[in-house]
Amino acid sequence: MTNNNPLQIHIAHVVYSFATGGLENGVVNLINRLPRDKYRHTVVCVTDHDAAFFSRITAGNTKIVNLNKPPGKGLGWLLTCWKLFCRIKPDICHTRNLSALEAQIAAFMSGVSYRIHGEHGWDITDIGGVSRKNKIFRKILRPLVNEYVALSLESVDYLQRKIQVKREKINHICNGVDVNKFTPDRKSSVLPQGFSDSSSIIFGTVGRLAEVKNQTFLLEAFLQLRKNNAHIQTKLKLVIVGEGVLLDKLNTMLIGSGADNAVWFAGRRSDVADIMKQLDVFVLPSLAEGISNTLLEAMATGLPIIATNVGGNGELMLPAHKLSHIVAVNNVDELTKAMSLYLNEQAKKESEVVRKHCIENFSLETMVNKYHDLYQNNKLKKYKLARNHK
Repeated sequence: MTNNNPLQIHIAHVVYSFATGGLENGVVNLINRLPRDKYRHTVVCVTDHDAAFFSRITAGNTKIVNLNKPPGKGLGWLLTCWKLFCRIKPDICHTRNLSALEAQIAAFMSGVSYRIHGEHGWDITDIGGVSRKNKIFRKILRPLVNEYVALSLESVDYLQRKIQVKREKINHICNGVDVNKFTPDRKSSVLPQGFSDSSSIIFGTVGRLAEVKNQTFLLEAFLQLRKNNAHIQTKLKLVIVGEGVLLDKLNTMLIGSGADNAVWFAGRRSDVADIMKQLDVFVLPSLAEGISNTLLEAMATGLPIIATNVGGNGELMLPAHKLSHIVAVNNVDELTKAMSLYLNEQAKKESEVVRKHCIENFSLETMVNKYHDLYQNNKLKKYKLARNHK
């Protein structure tokens, strides 16, 4: 990869790993849409990456490097990171989430002039950021970070109150969604036989099958919904897309429920956009979130969304739905009640207004423009001009 433009900004995006995930998908979308004549990129993985996922980056201005950090608390990878930064000389180091924050040390020691840290969501071992050790660690590294990016207002508040970051250093940049890829269109079906019947009412969710994503909560509410509405229970369907450790537990919950033919565990899919088009309502039952890409994708598809009251879920919700569609974590009665709102044609009636809300507030174009403004920092431009005139 050759840099023919001396004023082209070189960004090192530091992530823990680079494989399927909301954070990583956001990096892909950002790199693919930033002006290619103004930027070049190196994706730095603290551990490693999935080659197939990296191939989603279609811009020809991007390299990827694995630091291959071994399991455990060792800091040897930081020396490797420092050597990398000394060699590739990025203009910006942009770390994402707690697991990559230590790379700010290597960036500072190697002379990277502009250092950004993004808070995309809670670490799975520290939901809510309550760990005293993690708060102290964030505070220690705070002087090394020039600018912060917080995806949710919850993160903005956390950085201000708990980490004592000045508000003027915090940029609130919500995720964006490709509203051309995720669109309403039920002309074809990728669902199993019996699911695509015109009378079916299909609820669905997408995410890895992990405790933090809490699909067991959704399944429990769905089974109660069927029980409460025996007269139409044959119409009620549930689609769960994703793979992971919860699958056995979910299958066990179905035993003896009589709902075996009403629930489809779709596994890991490459056609999520097509599956979403066949749903009526999207449900996100997570224990924790930052700004959920899947909620944005569902809204772009024209699906009403129901979600737990965590992270930035409430920020994304259609204003008219904030009282009825945001539910307490693991409150089965609340979730069942919210799902009960869609036992008729209500989802179809709301589809257009939900999609319009998404397009107006959460398009990829809006997100990319905000990052572009952040990266085109005047101080950084002056630095590059001075450096290139030496």
